[in-house]
Amino acid sequence: MRTAYSVETVRAAERELMARLPEGALMQRAAAGLAAACADLLGRVYGRRVVLLVGSGDNGGDALYAGARLARRGAGVTAVLLTPERAHAGGLAALRRTGGRVLALGGPAQPLEGTGGSSRAPLEGTGGSSRAPLEGTGGSSHAPLEGNGDPSHAPLESTARPSRTPLDDVRLLIERADLLLDGIVGIGGKGGLRPDAARLADLVGRARGAVVAVDLPSGVDADTGEVRGVAMKADLTVTFGAHKPGLLVDPAREYAGSVRLVDIGLGLPPKAEIEALQHVDVARLLPVPGGESDKYRRGVVGIAAGSARYPGAAVLAVAGALRGGAGAVRYVGPAGGAVLARFPETLVSDWGPRQAGRVQAWVVGPGAGEDGAAVSEVLSADVPVLIDADGLRLADRDAVRRRSAPTLMTPHAGEAAALLGVAREEVEGARLASARELASRYSATVLLKGSTTLVADAAGGAVRVNPTGTAWLATAGSGDVLSGLAGSLLAAGLDARDAGSVAAYLHGLAGRFAANGAPIGAHDVAEAIPAAWRDVREG
Repeated sequence: MRTAYSVETVRAAERELMARLPEGALMQRAAAGLAAACADLLGRVYGRRVVLLVGSGDNGGDALYAGARLARRGAGVTAVLLTPERAHAGGLAALRRTGGRVLALGGPAQPLEGTGGSSRAPLEGTGGSSRAPLEGTGGSSHAPLEGNGDPSHAPLESTARPSRTPLDDVRLLIERADLLLDGIVGIGGKGGLRPDAARLADLVGRARGAVVAVDLPSGVDADTGEVRGVAMKADLTVTFGAHKPGLLVDPAREYAGSVRLVDIGLGLPPKAEIEALQHVDVARLLPVPGGESDKYRRGVVGIAAGSARYPGAAVLAVAGALRGGAGAVRYVGPAGGAVLARFPETLVSDWGPRQAGRVQAWVVGPGAGEDGAAVSEVLSADVPVLIDADGLRLADRDAVRRRSAPTLMTPHAGEAAALLGVAREEVEGARLASARELASRYSATVLLKGSTTLVADAAGGAVRVNPTGTAWLATAGSGDVLSGLAGSLLAAGLDARDAGSVAAYLHGLAGRFAANGAPIGAHDVAEAIPAAWRDVREG
């Protein structure tokens, strides 16, 4: 299982570890991992042009020390300091010792030494054998960079002051770079980038070189995944010690690119802020019938869905339910004829939810139109209930809160916004906070569908982030299939959090299998669920 931890938790773990390590050792671990990731991305380091965009504090220090390691391997490395008076002095000294150039953003126009000629040639000052390994890069990652005996926070005045460079000249550096390292803002940053950094982000966004973010892209919120202004967009994010929630949750996730985790030895608590199930986790949760199983022992799921206007919603919900592990599916509603025509194994009732017969879980709402009576009947049942689509609008909040059996709500962003009384854009921009708030208001488990599907419960445990899926799942009826699938897992005995998480995982995987790069319909997703199930079971 992949986990993510809050900034506060990560910093506490860092403080505890730094108290037991020599000064600067933890930063050297991070820098070694960062430099290795950059080298892997470049393929060949010698002669490549690397630009470091450096803010204040340890994030900038990581970038500077990594840049020094790349310079010792023959890269031409230039650091652009946004706040030179607050730059990490030890990192600056290390970069200068290896021949790296240091510039400060701003000042009058001046020619940039070394920006012309072949892009394969190293910048002046990176002499020495390009094959010589950087001292401390072999063997233990605890070994400091050569010359790192100086205090890492020595006054900047002890070294030459960087030359001031106007934005137009920095633009040329960025345009010609093979690799751009974003070390502007660390994990404590809030809000979008400030004007100087925002202008750099714009230039980086139009550059040809690969962009690597240090710990997380500058301008995104590490804890929430929110992006409240201009932010840097990376091809690769190298994060240290633990994933941060913002790397797994949209919209910030879209800015991170691929994510590489560098283990720096942090001791983290068992309870995380975010969890993302993997194949092995889902496989352990899948219901598997035994030799003594019958349809009732496997679970019976009731589907109260569809209307004269939307009979297809009922058919698709039943399609998902039949492939979700339950032993039988009961259908209640006006679309019985359409359901039986497609799935004759369905048990159809004309008498409403209360008289439909024995069930272990209910799904209510897909395509229900204005059938509030069915929603009320289902909510009064003492079994797990999944509420989707029209059911979310028709369900009385107090009735949901009073329920003693588990409730799973499955809104998309628009439905969640209506329930919270906010604009859809607010939910999409703050998905994590919205899912948690909705779960709290309704005392229910909430599966918030979207580009990042989240599962949050009212107890405040770790929020689950679904790692599977494809944009092709944005098609009519796809959510109905998901509802039926999750309801079937509820009937099979999974709790609401696990049922929602497993259903989202299988649904996303089925969407990938069905699409394979081409448009699909919701029925294609339902038909691909068995293949997704087998793929998970077989590992």
